[in-house]
Amino acid sequence: MKNKRVLIVEDDEVTAMNLKMSLEKQGYSVASIADDAASAKSKMKIYDPDIIIIDISLQESNDGIMLANYIREKQLMPFIFLTSHTDDHIIEDASKTEPYGYIIKPFDPSNLHATIQMALYKYDQEKKRNESLDSLKIDKLNLEKLLYSKKMVDKPIVPFGDNYYLDISVCETFYNSKKIKLTKKENSFIRLLVAQLGLVVSFEQAIGYVWEDEGATENSVRTLVWRLRNKLPTDIIKNASGMGYYIED
Repeated sequence: MKNKRVLIVEDDEVTAMNLKMSLEKQGYSVASIADDAASAKSKMKIYDPDIIIIDISLQESNDGIMLANYIREKQLMPFIFLTSHTDDHIIEDASKTEPYGYIIKPFDPSNLHATIQMALYKYDQEKKRNESLDSLKIDKLNLEKLLYSKKMVDKPIVPFGDNYYLDISVCETFYNSKKIKLTKKENSFIRLLVAQLGLVVSFEQAIGYVWEDEGATENSVRTLVWRLRNKLPTDIIKNASGMGYYIED
């Protein structure tokens, strides 16, 4: 906590000082206090805070909400709204900025600490998730390169198994030149297996490539393979016990 820098954006001096004292007592470092949106934008760049607390009705207007939109679009920092409002319209507008939490005036120090900790945790998880998705994009690029290296010289198709081929231009699977009717996820899984012919595709790889950010489990993969085996004319998908699946090269 003592390393977490907080920027307070509050135009009421008494509230701002109470926040500062409460935060410092709990071990946070208050980087600075801004009393309007323009000053807050400048101080964000100077102090690079870990989290920002914003008065929702800054300058008795919607400046707090406008500042939150700016942070979401430009700065990518976690922020919490400080509000005494219960007006549904204001709360609805504020919610559209996707804040990481709300603190109700007059604030309770223990609730303040809990809200900040939860906001920092949520932001950290969101950041990790985005980094994982970025890694997934790189993996997909490498996979496309693998498939391209396996394709026939004059056609966008990759032969595999006995009499199967994958048309990589449309991500469709064929057997004896006849298209096999598969779902998008089933074709994606075949694509993953074919890109790594002879190598085991782990459960983690399958979940990351086929389901992306939708969420899945090992049982999701097993169910997908069961359905595929019922649709494919021959049994070409092999088990690697406890590890995953593969197609022989």
